[in-house]
Amino acid sequence: MENLAVKKLATFAFAAAGSLALAACGSTTDASEDAMADDVEMPADQAMTDTPEPVMDENATLDAPEEEPTDVMEAAETATDLVEEDAAEAVTE
Repeated sequence: MENLAVKKLATFAFAAAGSLALAACGSTTDASEDAMADDVEMPADQAMTDTPEPVMDENATLDAPEEEPTDVMEAAETATDLVEEDAAEAVTE
């Protein structure tokens, strides 16, 4: 009988120790501190308040072809022609 009581006590002791060990590993559901970046100086909205509005550069626009191509091969050829024309203009300038 003493052997059975010792086994029950040992089982209870191991169960209690296991429960305490799992409780010590607990977690939190509050992620607010983890989500904060340490190296951010200011939010993006605040950083963009004093920036000027973007302006369209007239020299940066491409001329659209007079007719829209009807198939993919024509579109590729038109794009290649436009790139070659721009490259030729850049070399002569």
